[in-house]
Amino acid sequence: MSESNDSENVRHSLLEGWNTPANLVTFARIILVVVYIALTVLAGPEGRGDLTLRWIAAVLFIVAASTDKIDGYLARSRNEVTELGKLMDPIADKLLMCSALVIFAAFGEFAWAWLITILFLIREIGITVMRFFVMERPGGKVIAAAWPGKLKTVFQSISLSMFMVPMWSLSGVIAPGVDWTAWYYGLSYVLLLVALVLCLYSGCVYLRNTFGRR
Repeated sequence: MSESNDSENVRHSLLEGWNTPANLVTFARIILVVVYIALTVLAGPEGRGDLTLRWIAAVLFIVAASTDKIDGYLARSRNEVTELGKLMDPIADKLLMCSALVIFAAFGEFAWAWLITILFLIREIGITVMRFFVMERPGGKVIAAAWPGKLKTVFQSISLSMFMVPMWSLSGVIAPGVDWTAWYYGLSYVLLLVALVLCLYSGCVYLRNTFGRR
C-alpha cells in the first residue's frame, strides 16, 4: 500500500507545472524536431536533392538546439523547476540529436556513421529508460543531467549543426580554389567524436550516481 502511494505521489509531482513557460518551450522544441526530420529527409543526402530545404532544416536544428538553454533559464529564473521539466528537457535533446544521427547514418554523411550512431543510441535510450525506472521506484525522483552530459550536449549540438549546414554549396563562393570544406567537415567529425566520448562517460556517471548510492 505504501509503495502504491509513493508511486502515485511521484506521478502527481511529475504533472505539476506542465504548463509553465519553460515546459511549453520544451514541448515546442519537440514539435520542431518533427518538422526538422521531415525537411531533412525531403532534402536528401547533404541537401543535394533540395538545397533550400536543407538550409531551412539546418536553421531549425540550430534553433531547436539553442533553445535548450532558454527553457532551463526560464525554469530557474522563475523558480519553476519541475520534475516534468527535468525529465522532458533531456528527452527533447535526445530526440533532436538522435534523429539527426539516424538520418546522417542513413544518408552516409560521415565515416563510421552507423557505429557512432548506434553507440549514441545505446547510451541515450538506455539512460532514458533508466530515468523512468528510477522515477517509478518507491520514493524515486528524476535525476537531473550531470555536467559531463551537459558538456556532451554542447559538443554534439555544435558538431551536428556543422554537419547540417550544407557548406559544400559555398565552396565556389567562399575562397574558390581552396579546399577549406575538407577542414570544415574534419573539424565537425572531431567534435562529434569528442561528444561520443563524453556521451559514454556521462552514461557511466549517471549509472554510478543512480545505483552507487546507499
